[in-house]
Amino acid sequence: MALLAGTTSTMDARSSLSMDFAVKAIDFVDKIEGHYSLKNQFERSSTSIGANIAESQRAQSTADFVAKMKVALKEANETQYWLKLLYETKYLSDREYVSLHSDLLEMAEKF
Repeated sequence: MALLAGTTSTMDARSSLSMDFAVKAIDFVDKIEGHYSLKNQFERSSTSIGANIAESQRAQSTADFVAKMKVALKEANETQYWLKLLYETKYLSDREYVSLHSDLLEMAEKF
């Protein structure tokens, strides 16, 4: 079913970028002290992007594929919110924010 929404290389790029982003997000979360709920929300949404992309690769129909990819995009939007909140509350440095945000945007462009 993955071929219905693009080439295999497009799906590979989505999967690879989402995995790289999730690993980077987890590494970042491990460095934050305190504020469990904020860290948890960011970690959950950032790792959910790739999980939904992976799930879409075994979709039962075109509609199922599209639905999973829409959820992945929603998770990317939610992650962007948490990322901005982490930055505004000084949990992220300018450099960390720019790095994570640019990776997130690069991944979102593949949707």
